[in-house]
Amino acid sequence: MKKILLLLSLNVLIFATNVSDFISKHQCDQVIDKQIYTVCYSYKYKGALGGWTTLDGNKVNAVNLKKRPHFYENKIIPKKYRTKYSDYTGMGKTWNRGHFIIADADADYSPRALLLVYDMCQIQPQASKVNQKTWLKVERYGRMVASKLGYVHSVTIANYRGATKKLKNNIVIPIGFYRIYFNDEANFKKCFYYKNNPFVDWKRDRLKKHLVDCSKIHSK
Repeated sequence: MKKILLLLSLNVLIFATNVSDFISKHQCDQVIDKQIYTVCYSYKYKGALGGWTTLDGNKVNAVNLKKRPHFYENKIIPKKYRTKYSDYTGMGKTWNRGHFIIADADADYSPRALLLVYDMCQIQPQASKVNQKTWLKVERYGRMVASKLGYVHSVTIANYRGATKKLKNNIVIPIGFYRIYFNDEANFKKCFYYKNNPFVDWKRDRLKKHLVDCSKIHSK
């Protein structure tokens, strides 16, 4: 906990931070407003280039509903570019349906919010150990920051540079994921990068090892 709190304190901001610092909306084939989060969706990759949300410190740890909804297709995306639940069937040992922009644990304060999170438009193929072990740490960190500061803005970006692997239905597997947290009122900004590596040594993984220079992050 001391190490996590240290990550909160060692930071100095000069200029205001915006989502546009990291994601250019002209790169999105569709911008999908899910009310509690927004998706920048790519037809080429059949997945999110990135997205953003705000974690409310009064909500993220408020209820913790146990019952989870089923994943569902996003009907406003043209059918030939959509991803489906069945696209991942049989891939669970290596690739999971990873909540990308907002975690189910970020939205389990109400059934309605939780349902919004299970839209396949924000699901990415994440290596099973990343999804179940390492990425969880940066998600927990975001909730802790939101609780401490009152809220935190969260931006997530998929790194497709050099990506060649695909799931069925031609879903391109990102080679990594960026997560940016910021709250200008609290003079706070931290950025992280996780390789989408099926062979990650999750037992030795530490949050601080994923810290990166925020000024060098931008969507493709």
